[in-house]
Amino acid sequence: MPTQPKLTRFNQNVKSKYQIYNSIFMTLPFDSITKTGVLLPLFHETCQKGFQAGENPTTIVETFFKKYQARRSTESQINLLFRFIQYIERQVVLFDAIEDAAFPIVNNMDGIGTLRSLKESASSENKLEELQHYLEEFKVRIVLTAHPTQFYPGSVLGIITDLAEAIKKNDLLTINDLLAQLGKTPFFKHEKPTPYDEAVSLIWYLEHVFYYSFGSIYDYIQQNIFDGKHIDNDIINIGFWPGGDRDGNPFVTPEITLKVASRLRETIFKNYFRDVRRLKRKLTFNNVEERMSKLESQLYLAFTISEETTLTLDHFVSELKDIKNIIIKDHQSLYVNELNSLINKTHLFGFHFGILDIRQDSRAHAAVFNAMVDKVIASGSSIFPENYQELTEKEQVKILSNIEGSVDMSLFEDEDVLKTLNTMKAIKTIQKTNGEKAANRYIISNNQTTLHVMQLFAMLKLVAFQDDLTVDIGPLFETITDLENAPTVMEDLYTNPEYAKHLKKRGNRQTIMLGFSDGTKDGGYLMANWAIFKAKEHLTRVSRKYDVTVIFFDGRGGPPARGGGKTHQFYASLGPTIEDKEVQLTIQGQTISSNFGTMDSSQYNLEQLISSGILNRLNDTNTAMLKEHTVVMDDLAALSYKTYSEFKNH
Repeated sequence: MPTQPKLTRFNQNVKSKYQIYNSIFMTLPFDSITKTGVLLPLFHETCQKGFQAGENPTTIVETFFKKYQARRSTESQINLLFRFIQYIERQVVLFDAIEDAAFPIVNNMDGIGTLRSLKESASSENKLEELQHYLEEFKVRIVLTAHPTQFYPGSVLGIITDLAEAIKKNDLLTINDLLAQLGKTPFFKHEKPTPYDEAVSLIWYLEHVFYYSFGSIYDYIQQNIFDGKHIDNDIINIGFWPGGDRDGNPFVTPEITLKVASRLRETIFKNYFRDVRRLKRKLTFNNVEERMSKLESQLYLAFTISEETTLTLDHFVSELKDIKNIIIKDHQSLYVNELNSLINKTHLFGFHFGILDIRQDSRAHAAVFNAMVDKVIASGSSIFPENYQELTEKEQVKILSNIEGSVDMSLFEDEDVLKTLNTMKAIKTIQKTNGEKAANRYIISNNQTTLHVMQLFAMLKLVAFQDDLTVDIGPLFETITDLENAPTVMEDLYTNPEYAKHLKKRGNRQTIMLGFSDGTKDGGYLMANWAIFKAKEHLTRVSRKYDVTVIFFDGRGGPPARGGGKTHQFYASLGPTIEDKEVQLTIQGQTISSNFGTMDSSQYNLEQLISSGILNRLNDTNTAMLKEHTVVMDDLAALSYKTYSEFKNH
């Protein structure tokens, strides 16, 4: 039987099932739910007619109550409207669960853009070696950012997962119970979530989804593209912003940052523990079982009494590799693939799980930095010359480049100064406990000048990294003006001898973040995307000139209005004039649950991202934009910017 079109598959497996299961809501044994379910279609009809007649929302709602619920008091009317919202929220959850269950049927999991398709097309064209070479240096990093209003609480995520499983099996009894549970489960918390709560909500995805989907993708690449050989490159990794992103969020303190890093570490230990425990039941052989038991005990200690653990990543990995060799040598390689899969996960997640980025606004930094300089000079220290604040920007940059010494933290009483400086100390602590990968990047948002970068460069060295700066500094250019100035700022940095020396130690790689989200708010969708495209071309040119590999990190929101859209198509469309050895982008709020919330959707969308830039290279279609097309785009962008600005300022 031929495969039906995607829309038909969607209608059959999502839309039709939703209509069937939605009717169960009406039969749930809760009076309030039944009444709400009966009145909601009438309210919907009233809204539709009123909207078409050009009535305002107040009139539409009043019409509904006059016609169908005339005896209700004002308080009772408001209660019913709230119940409508609650009912619809639960319908959305049901729809999400049905969509999750049908994902592999609606989407072709082996189709264009998937790894299987990529591998087969490379094999058929004798380009498997090229593909291997590309994957040895290519990386994808999705960076999870918190928008607490945009994702479900953990209890609801659990229900969605269970509901999707029950729908796959058409288990009506379980579906009925889960819908009843959904009707009784609150969707809101009485208190605003703290940054730590937001982090815990997102760590749910790491623990229950990404640990498995990342592992599965990496295993496939190793087994099918590299014939089982070890790959030095981790290819895919997770960035993490809750607990590290303090831009505009005064509640993110150094203590919260340390607490989130600790939670990430505990969670990866928990996942390793589950895998080792499961494997121990299979690896019941001489010289193996005892070692697996010991690892199990060490991992248990690591996430229950973390202060007492002596387990290091090196020891954990070398034990697993030793056990693997014994199994191959003495036990006919029994269960070796499952053990290898765990070794691969240690390569992907280490003891850090997600890479915690720190972010702060350049203006907040400048205020802290200047307050710090004034205190240090007043204390009689010779770190800064007494006339530092009167110097030109260029002279200040020169002094900051060659800065030496350490600042005395007891000099400071200002809360903002202490928060900022102690955050830098926290990065050092996290690197010691979770490994350098755990927190090794500091993003400066709203970066406008070379001085903004060098102020952070100096602070990091003076506060925590006197001997060796193991932190990458990533300027974030957001507004249209900042994007135009970005190449000049970067050339200044590349030609600064001390900064160039720092880059060399970091593998001559420079992260530059570009704000699609704020750029879109500033310049409109087309202008922002075009300005970023051109900025990337200029930044690539200037970086290649100084033998630096530029890593572009795209700050994209979920919807197109915040710079989102068809992400993998965007990356597939970049030409040879833009550096593309690494794809990094933020994934925000609801986009996390909708695009990466289940094993299937997470694996599918990650594979699309991995293959987005590779196909062009393999097929030699990676051509630059023609000059005449550039002229057209310039005109369109200018026209759209003018229209957008006039509309925004109206």
